[in-house]
Amino acid sequence: PLWLKQIGSTIAYSCSQCTSSASSFSLTRRPQHPGVMGPCKSKNEPSDPTPGTAGAALAGGALGDMDRFNNIIMLTDSYKVTHHLQYPPGTTKIYSYFESRGGAYEEVCFFGLQYYLKKYMVGPVVTEAKIKQAEEYFKIHFSHPIWGLDEKLFNRGAWEHIIKKHGGHLPVIVKAVPEGTVVNYKNVLFTLENTDDECFWLTNYLETLLVQLWYPTTVCTQSREQKKIITRYLQKTGSQDVIDKGLHLFKLHDFGFRGVSSVESAATGGAGHLVNFLGTDTMAALMMIKDYYGEPMAGFSIPASEHSTMTSWGREREVDAMRNMLVQYPKGVVACVSDSYDIFKACEDYWGTELKEMIEKRDGFLVVRPDSGELPKIVLDVLDKLAGKFGTTETSTGHKLLPPCIRVIQGDGIDINSLDMILRAMTNAGWAADNLAFGSGGALLQKLHRDTQKCAFKCSYAMINGENVDVVKDPITDPGKKSKKGRLTLEDSGEKFPSGATKWTTVTEGKGDPAKDALVEVFRDGKLLIEDNFADIRKRANNERVELKKLAVPKGVGTVGDPFNNIVMLTDSYKVTHHLQYPPGTTKVYSYFECRGGEYKDVCFFGLQYFLKKYMVGPVVTMDKIKVAEEYFKIHFSHPVWGLNEKLFNRASWEHIVNKHGGKLPVEIKAVPEGTVLTYKNVFFTMENTDDACFWLTNYLESLLVQIWYPTTVCTQSREQKKIITKYLKDTGTPEVVENGLHLFKLH
Repeated sequence: PLWLKQIGSTIAYSCSQCTSSASSFSLTRRPQHPGVMGPCKSKNEPSDPTPGTAGAALAGGALGDMDRFNNIIMLTDSYKVTHHLQYPPGTTKIYSYFESRGGAYEEVCFFGLQYYLKKYMVGPVVTEAKIKQAEEYFKIHFSHPIWGLDEKLFNRGAWEHIIKKHGGHLPVIVKAVPEGTVVNYKNVLFTLENTDDECFWLTNYLETLLVQLWYPTTVCTQSREQKKIITRYLQKTGSQDVIDKGLHLFKLHDFGFRGVSSVESAATGGAGHLVNFLGTDTMAALMMIKDYYGEPMAGFSIPASEHSTMTSWGREREVDAMRNMLVQYPKGVVACVSDSYDIFKACEDYWGTELKEMIEKRDGFLVVRPDSGELPKIVLDVLDKLAGKFGTTETSTGHKLLPPCIRVIQGDGIDINSLDMILRAMTNAGWAADNLAFGSGGALLQKLHRDTQKCAFKCSYAMINGENVDVVKDPITDPGKKSKKGRLTLEDSGEKFPSGATKWTTVTEGKGDPAKDALVEVFRDGKLLIEDNFADIRKRANNERVELKKLAVPKGVGTVGDPFNNIVMLTDSYKVTHHLQYPPGTTKVYSYFECRGGEYKDVCFFGLQYFLKKYMVGPVVTMDKIKVAEEYFKIHFSHPVWGLNEKLFNRASWEHIVNKHGGKLPVEIKAVPEGTVLTYKNVFFTMENTDDACFWLTNYLESLLVQIWYPTTVCTQSREQKKIITKYLKDTGTPEVVENGLHLFKLH
């Protein structure tokens, strides 16, 4: 449509490395500039741009190596850019709060604020370059082919004021309950207000970013509830000793890296889980906790197999693949997926007969993993098969317990409901809970949303023309969305939950006692006042009172760089051990990505190019990254009894990639063009190694690239909604809306 072409003609691209620019182009054919689609014409333009700079020319401005997503001016819902014009004249103060308005779990474990403050808000986060970048985006974003652009929308003057008066530091105060504190829902968790009268608009501008705290808080909350369930069944089935030794903290293992929406969500959600447990394969969470909470190693793992390493031996040699697991890892804990062909044959004939003596004599124990079958039946069946071969003893409550050399982990279909169902079925069938551990992926880190705990951020107080104004939202159509009024304090009610957690109450309208307020000032005017540590957060989640200590010198510099962009660590940690599991002589591993079924038959593939350009293009393997990864993995795989198997981390192979390939990944990806619609159960992309010595690399990269499920699924569902909207527009006599392209604005 003409109006769409007109918008296209207003978009300008400029090159940050030369004087070239293009102001008019087709929406389907971009100008040839670095990071856009092709090489720059400048003689100084490198032929192979540095990885991570792709796209740096978008919207103009020389931004160098600035993280494209770390521009505080743009980390908001764009409609908030216009809100400075909407408050009452004379407004000088906006005070807002964040709470869980209700939800699935009454006890809410607050977590993640320090990460967001240190990552996005500490230090001089407003710069001229960022203002320019944001302005150029917003000018196009708010332009209209008929009505043009209202130049007042972007509040450039106010952002420049923050630079001139505050040196680019955000003039706001954050007061929060200490992280890890368990607070009953419907109570304030943190408050935010401006400290500069001219920046009243800034408080709720920051809402969009800070409300993302719903995610680590909800993961942490649900993980804690699962810990309570596991603990209860361990006690009920005579396994109190497991709790006394702290081994219950390994009973729910994080398998979630590939099942989340992004690397950052893997980090924040995975960290939320580690507030309650010690088992994880999500390395991004460990990186976040170390860099933002000061804990050198918050989670641990073991060598474990996957289907690729087992099935590459073939059906006839499955027992050899299993024997190889016991040989390569002669002591300690090792887990092996056993349902590649016949889980019952694996339990009875392989583990229970041919390999039984090796298992019983081994210094450590084997964990058998079924990965398919109906729940809870498959767990009970596997336990019965193993018991028939290895025998059992009885706990103090008379429940059956397999010998110490063998256990089971269920990692398929585990969420909080199935976990409880399985443990209940085991208890009723006479099995002790200690026989089983759980692995949970998408359900642990992704099968939740902001309304799981009904998290919200609302304004409750303003100062207008020098007058105190209590602000409230009270829609007649949903009383549950009524907000709190006035300034707030969070105070101990004097009561406790059966779990031992304190029951809190929020005092509104400025009537609280500041001396009793549990909210602590953690951030003021761009500086971090309190730097919490992960050990204390864990204690609070366990109902211990640990006071916060103010920094002697407020921290005015945030965490620099992107700790998550290390390809050596962007995987499930068990994959680090897989180079030892393929058949001898393996030189090629070829894998594929598909949608095996699902809600929508037509799948619209999208997102691959982002992952490739962000994480895989260029010399992404360096000696420094190898060193960092090795230091993590040495601790991550260490065991207090069995020590460390030095073979686990494949340092030599990573160095081979640096020495032979200049740090570039020797793999080939073939993919259907993005935007292509395929019916499900078809391949979308394939990947294989191009260096025989790097056969292990193909599936090492799986964890990262499978995250393409997320943009692809959003794109697919959005397309289905577009089809619905189009149908009803035509059915109700407005086909011209579709013909003019205006239906593309019907789902915002």
